[in-house]
Amino acid sequence: MRHCAVLWVSILLAGQSLAQQQVEVFEASIPELQQAMSSGRVTSVELVEAYLARIAAYDRAGPQLNSLIRVNPRAREEAAALDRERARSGPRGPLHGIPVILKDNFDTYDLPTTAGSIALASSKPPDDAFVVRKLREAGAVILGKANMHELAAGITTVSSLGGQTRNPYDPRRCPGGSSGGTGAAIAASFAAVGWGSDTCGSIRIPAAFGSLYGLRPTQGLVSRDGIIPLSHTQDIGGPLARTVVDLAIALDATIGYDPADPATSVLQGREPLHFQAALDAGALQGARLGVLENYFTDTDPEVDSVIRAALDSMRSLGAEIVPLRIPGLDSLLAGSRAVDFETKFDLIDYLARVPGAPVRSVAEILEKGLYHSALEERVRRIERASEGDSLEYRKALAKQAMIRDILVSILEHQRLDALVYPTMRQKPALIGERQTGSTCQLAAHTGLPALSAPAGFTPDGLPVGIELLGKPFSDARLLALAYSFERAGPQRRPPTTTPPLVNGRAPEPKSFTVSASGGALSTSASFRFDPLTDRLEYDVRVRGVPADQIEAVALRRMDDSAPGPLTHRLSPPGAERARGVIELNGAERSLFLEGRLALVVFTTAQPAGAALALLRVP
Repeated sequence: MRHCAVLWVSILLAGQSLAQQQVEVFEASIPELQQAMSSGRVTSVELVEAYLARIAAYDRAGPQLNSLIRVNPRAREEAAALDRERARSGPRGPLHGIPVILKDNFDTYDLPTTAGSIALASSKPPDDAFVVRKLREAGAVILGKANMHELAAGITTVSSLGGQTRNPYDPRRCPGGSSGGTGAAIAASFAAVGWGSDTCGSIRIPAAFGSLYGLRPTQGLVSRDGIIPLSHTQDIGGPLARTVVDLAIALDATIGYDPADPATSVLQGREPLHFQAALDAGALQGARLGVLENYFTDTDPEVDSVIRAALDSMRSLGAEIVPLRIPGLDSLLAGSRAVDFETKFDLIDYLARVPGAPVRSVAEILEKGLYHSALEERVRRIERASEGDSLEYRKALAKQAMIRDILVSILEHQRLDALVYPTMRQKPALIGERQTGSTCQLAAHTGLPALSAPAGFTPDGLPVGIELLGKPFSDARLLALAYSFERAGPQRRPPTTTPPLVNGRAPEPKSFTVSASGGALSTSASFRFDPLTDRLEYDVRVRGVPADQIEAVALRRMDDSAPGPLTHRLSPPGAERARGVIELNGAERSLFLEGRLALVVFTTAQPAGAALALLRVP
């Protein structure tokens, strides 16, 4: 059973007004939400209110994820209209009344579309993007626009308009990017499902870092019309979701031919894909998966361990795991990137179609200083592109075609359902540091579909994603494989920093004290733990021994009641009192909540530790 996936619907007190009723949407799936609305237990308006309450509690307060640039001020009004329509004629389909979030590079006629840039803060396009139009037709409620790495030109999600988005699994770390705002929001249950765009990993990296499912579709399966471009060759939109079923529902609603996007002409005359219908709990039985060993180099050992365990799980479900190495893969990929040749000119073309656009080019953005300092090198590199059709550019496109042919040939000749490898070879970077470890190019430079699925967690509680890449238009098969893997057991678990609301509010910090004594020595400590930030404040006093005999006060891990290693030093030698704050990582938080951290004092007379007391949060 999926962890914490039950829809909680509770009315707090009899006689409360509708505005005071609380609906808990934590980790709820689209079918669960839809069933609750169909049964009359909740309305779309109540869902909107519940998600907005979580956003208020956790996006600007609590862990301060900063995932959204703006919420839709008409979301309640739109939800109310959809509730009336449901009562009158029934739901349009599985997305009727469901609140969703859009990356802020999807055009919306009624909200600014900014790509996270202060340069475009007031830019309001004339109409909806194709995907947005399809969502409105399906009855979805646009709840808000998510922050993103400015202009989609990076993978840590920092922007001049939206600031820095934080990872709900560790707010000190980045959420991936460029669709990191969407990823953080969906991981934190700020909406049922969200949309991002992927130029080189921008859906899949946030999915991996948010314990989500995210698909970069086959190029041409989804229209790019109305998505602020980074690269018309490599851009494509797609959903991020907490379950494979939610991902399938989102895809079924938004794929399709669009005369405004020539890339979608590949769909004409082709049998339509049906994602929900393709889901198969037994899909891994007999599947052949090629493990791309090239992407197991320079991999964090903890990430490698999680991916190998996921592969073992797939093998136990009947998949045949085929080790595979592509000779000279790095050389094949070198020089195949189209982005830097296209961004400058693609943005000029896009802005020319926006009436009253506040800027018209990257050059103008540079001239006015309307960008985040973290983007300076990238923005200047974009502007240096001298022509839209250079020899180097044509070589890059030719290389992309060659790599695509090679990968398709390998998949066909080896009879593989998918290539498999880590979505990211490194953990989420600390905010302000460079993020490394991407494997995004294979799909981005070939147009082949690739799906990131939750593979598990590192010992310090950080999500790891496993990526499956398939042949053109094998998107539904990739979802079936992920669905089979998901059915075997929960690889996803929700972030601890954004728990269910309590009476409509975030849980309050907990205070407690501990004390211990031994001989003349006595120790007392007061603690205050904030579950939304994993911050543990402490105030410790040591009495009964001379100060010059106090060596340290520390926290120690307890292993089956035996002393383990120290996790944090609280005070230095000679200190009778110490105050401070500890930021617990995921593993330390678990130890703390399990009662396996102890306060210990080291003295000259007792160098192995004395006056031990277990920390027990109420």
